This record gives sequence, structure tokens and C-alpha cells, in this order.
Amino acid sequence: MNLRNRRLRLVLVVAAVLLLGGGSLGYVLHARERQAPAGQVQADASFTLATPGLYFREGDSGRVARRVAGQASAQTGGPSCDRFHAAGQHALCLRKLPGVPARTHAVVLDRNLREVRRVTVAGIPNRARVSASGNVLAWTTFATGDSYATSAFSTRTAVLDLRTGFLVKSIEGIPLTIDGVRHHSPDVNFWGVTFARDDNRFYATVSTKGRTHLVEGDLRKWSAKALRTNVECPSLSPDNTRIAFKKKVRDDPSKPWQLYVLDLATLREHALAETRSVDDQAAWLDDATLGYALPGQDGRRSDLWTTPADGTGAPRLSVPGASSPVAVR
Repeated sequence: MNLRNRRLRLVLVVAAVLLLGGGSLGYVLHARERQAPAGQVQADASFTLATPGLYFREGDSGRVARRVAGQASAQTGGPSCDRFHAAGQHALCLRKLPGVPARTHAVVLDRNLREVRRVTVAGIPNRARVSASGNVLAWTTFATGDSYATSAFSTRTAVLDLRTGFLVKSIEGIPLTIDGVRHHSPDVNFWGVTFARDDNRFYATVSTKGRTHLVEGDLRKWSAKALRTNVECPSLSPDNTRIAFKKKVRDDPSKPWQLYVLDLATLREHALAETRSVDDQAAWLDDATLGYALPGQDGRRSDLWTTPADGTGAPRLSVPGASSPVAVR
């Protein structure tokens, strides 16, 4: 083969690789969010969790920022993440890795936002939660698909206990009881874990046989039981008495959900003032306020909204171009 043909062949190979890489990005990234920039997760040295405030992911930079009460502008310099959550002594940063098949780094950070552990898992970053103490963490990735609005998806949810170092890469094998009967099915999917203050009890969504269930789990006993149907992405209130969740109220796949709050003592629920379809695991910013992301007007990124948890009032735009809200105290 002469030099000219070799060069031509090399150009064609490079072009094919770039084309395939571009196509893969369309699959693995949400259209409204830019992927966290390649490179280190590490935050700026001056950016830590020592300052109380509202922390969130900036849609343009992909880095974590914070807004402190009384200050008009946000402070930047946090780690680069696709999903972020923090509580107690630790934070969790999910980052999509380049290439196919899709893979995610689940990175555990300390209060100074320095890396203390990293786990590589399959799939696209989706949900991240840290228990109030910071001792137990959970994350969900999309193994197949990138939306809960269709049936063509599969999730993987992991739980990491930092006290023991024990990691369960997929909790699908946990003994599950539905309607008082041990449930066995190959289509079980868990997602959206939220932890109680005791670092043992947790809540999550289970999808099986075409229905979604709110389940209550016990880490020590390694068991879970369904409490009720049509509950997705639960989020336990700081006082541990209520769960915010998204409920399917429409058959329209483009806007199926509405935010609700469930009283755990009575199992009574009420709708929130936010009537738009929210595909997010809402975050309790305090015992009276919920934060969540909605698509922005530009269609490329999300905006952060808040609404009262008691169903009164009206939604309020909190931070344009933001997602993954968490109140750090």
C-alpha cells in the first residue's frame, strides 16, 4: 500500500471513530444537560462544604456551585459532576465517562470535597443520595435507556456503607415483599433511594409487572416491602415524617408526572402547587420547601425551582441553569 493510500485510510478511520463517538453522545447524555467536563473531579481548594447554603450543579459548566443566604450571586468552584448530593461528612459526585458502553464514576468526597473513594459502574448517571450522617450513600444509573417515561429502560442502584466499606453494586437481589407475598420477577428495577436518619431504614421505587411501588427497606435485615403503588423517586423529609415523590397522573409520555407529598403516619397524600411534569427526585431544602429541576426555556439545560411542601403557594424559579439541589447545613 503506497503512502497516499495509507494516509487516506487513516483519515477515513479517524472520521468513522469521530462519527461513532458523536452518535454515542446523543444516546448517553440528556439533551438538556451538558456532560461534566473531562478531567479531575476535584474542587478548588477554597470551595468546601464548610459553608452552609444551597449547593447545586451548574448546567453550563457542569461544576457544583453554592448560593449563600443574603448573597445575590452564586459562588463557583465545586467539583465537576453530572449528579451531586451531600450530607453529614460526605458528598457524592456521579460523572459520566466517555465512550461506549456507558460507564459512570461514583466518587465519594469528604467535607473538603476531596476524593476518598471511587467506584466504576455501568450506565448513565441518574440519581444520587447521601444519608443525613454522610455514612451511607446510594446512586442509580440507567443501564438501558435514559427516561422513566417509557418502558424501555433498565436501572442499576447501588448502596455503599462507608462505616464498613461494604458495597452492594445492585440491590435488585434484596428479598422483596409485595402485598404480603415474596416477589420474584426478572423485571425488577430499583431507583431513587432515600435514607432515614438511623442509617438503616430506606425508601425507594421498585418497578415490576408494569407498576411502580414505594418500598421501605431495612439494610441490617436486608429486606424490603412495598407500601403503596404509583410512587416514584421518593425523598424523605428532614423530620422523617413525609415523603415527596412524583406520581403518574397522565398517560402523555411527555408530561406524565406531578409532585406529591405522602404522610408516612397516615399514608395520606396531597398534590403540590407545581402542576408541570417533574422528572426529578425532589430535594427537601428544609422541612417546608422542596427543590427540583425542570427543563429550561432554551431546551438545553435545567432550571432549579422551589415550591412549598404543604401544597400551598406557587412554584418559584430559584436558580436558572441549575440542577441537583441540596441544602448543606
